[in-house]
Amino acid sequence: MSAIIAYIGHQEAYPILMTGLKRLEFRGYDSTGIAIKDDKLKILKTKGKISELEAMAQGEDLKGHIGIGHIRWATHGEPNTENAHPHLSHSKNIALIHNGIIENYASLRAELQSRGYTFRSDTDTEVLVNLIEDIQKNEFVDLFDAVRIALNQVVGAYAIVVMSEEDPDCLIAARKGGSLLIGVANGEYFIASDPTSIIGYTKNVVYLDDEEVACIRLNHDLILRTIRNQEKTPYMETLEANLSVLEKGGYEHFMLKEIFEQPNSIHDSMRGRLHPELGVVSLGGILQYEQKILNASRIIMMGCGTSWHACLVGEYLFEDIARIPVEVEYASEFRYRNPIITENDVIIAISQSGETADTLAAMELAKKKGATILGICNVVGSSIARMSHAGSYTHAGPEIGIASTKAFTAQVVILILMALRMAQLKGTLTKMRLMEIITELSIIPDKVEKTLQKSEQTITIATEFKDSRNFLYLGRGYNFPVALEGALKLKEISYIHAEGYPAAEIKHGPIALIDKDMPVVILATNKGTYEKILSNIQEVKARKGRIIAIVNEGDTEVYKLADYVIEVPDTEEVLSPLLTTIPLQLLAYHIAVLRGCNVDQPRNLSKSVTVE
Repeated sequence: MSAIIAYIGHQEAYPILMTGLKRLEFRGYDSTGIAIKDDKLKILKTKGKISELEAMAQGEDLKGHIGIGHIRWATHGEPNTENAHPHLSHSKNIALIHNGIIENYASLRAELQSRGYTFRSDTDTEVLVNLIEDIQKNEFVDLFDAVRIALNQVVGAYAIVVMSEEDPDCLIAARKGGSLLIGVANGEYFIASDPTSIIGYTKNVVYLDDEEVACIRLNHDLILRTIRNQEKTPYMETLEANLSVLEKGGYEHFMLKEIFEQPNSIHDSMRGRLHPELGVVSLGGILQYEQKILNASRIIMMGCGTSWHACLVGEYLFEDIARIPVEVEYASEFRYRNPIITENDVIIAISQSGETADTLAAMELAKKKGATILGICNVVGSSIARMSHAGSYTHAGPEIGIASTKAFTAQVVILILMALRMAQLKGTLTKMRLMEIITELSIIPDKVEKTLQKSEQTITIATEFKDSRNFLYLGRGYNFPVALEGALKLKEISYIHAEGYPAAEIKHGPIALIDKDMPVVILATNKGTYEKILSNIQEVKARKGRIIAIVNEGDTEVYKLADYVIEVPDTEEVLSPLLTTIPLQLLAYHIAVLRGCNVDQPRNLSKSVTVE
């Protein structure tokens, strides 16, 4: 979604803002802008890419040691220059950038219009900046208090940074429901919605909590209060990241790099948690809540998009291995159906960014009803991590490509570890069986590495099917969620319509779509329901569907039927999603590249969906 960068210090602001914005391009956006203060407030903004903003900046006097920058993904108002951020107040004295949505903007706008305010854009953000100006003018308060008072009148989510021509050495930052952190260095401050934009400048950061407002002045200590004027003490944390994560490392795209990083990201997600020599799993992040999980009335797993698919894998894992019933919910739907939640329920919320607005809203509702919240996310200090009672980080490392790859397999790894730990405590697996799965899991990174060697093979298949208009993905059991994830990857980055189904369901409707022009990707590993999958392949073949099959090494039966076959190493059925998802990621990637698509920044999509 939209992203924020701001700076105040002794350096020139412009290059810092532009560097920060470029690092945030992966989030997806349709317009961009900056405001810099020297002797006066200067604003540049435009529809389109950061490169267009740079072109506008050529020859402009953009000197100044304080500034704000923004990339916008349109919500209120179409993507155009007028609706781009920063937004100026009616007097043009105050500039503001904003992530999120002000839900009561229409009533606030009408009230301000009745007082003589006019609006240049269609955005909710311009309403907020004018509200701040109105309060400052009529209540005779400084900018800090004006922002704080205004936010008491706002309904919705926000991460904002405000600057004023009348207070040249000050930035005001605030958040509720969005991500915002303040990097602190010697005499300078960096404000960002994503830590990747300030990597290399400082490792000392303060994460703002909900309804906190920060006053950041040049050569002064950080002042932190709530919107209700309660003073808070800033808590400094260390940012663990380096510039190498922002480089492609010789790969053509971040997505391809991240696909090939999965042996390491899977290993890192298990490190210190899996002990094959002892045959045990330990998850320090949920240690105090283990009995709560075991004794829960229900476990509800929730997420959006790829994280929802990880939840579906988690459902199979917990029920199969640990014999614990699980319900899986779309986080985006959860709060709107008046769910029945009690203090005996455990919620497992999954998000790559830790900032997914729908998931945060669902967590907040469940938490108010007394449920225990466990979070699984990839970003230390994120909103979901802070809202959860406990949880586990995936340790996949920053994921830059918008279409999630290594974050998915890392999420599945954490769910496997959780399920194994519960099985260990409940005794639902024998010690021998537990040891077999743990031992196999410990060598999965090597098998992922071997699977990645199929990349050239997927290029051949991609070349054959790059012009297809539709795809079907079929799987059973643990590989049904993988079929959904494979279809999602293809949709996201190649813009080909694709659907995933449980293989048995094709007879209940989708089989009508199958003809000689329909590629059908079938996950046909020789575990569990192999004979049933063979029958499904026969059904597709009888209708002249073109079959791309993912099979275990040494398979002979599927080879006789499929048009194309990709082999993956044999493994335990419960671990198979970690391998079968790899060829589907590669296939989607190579098809998208051959179609000339922007793989890392597909149209209309954002890395972190911070609005509902």
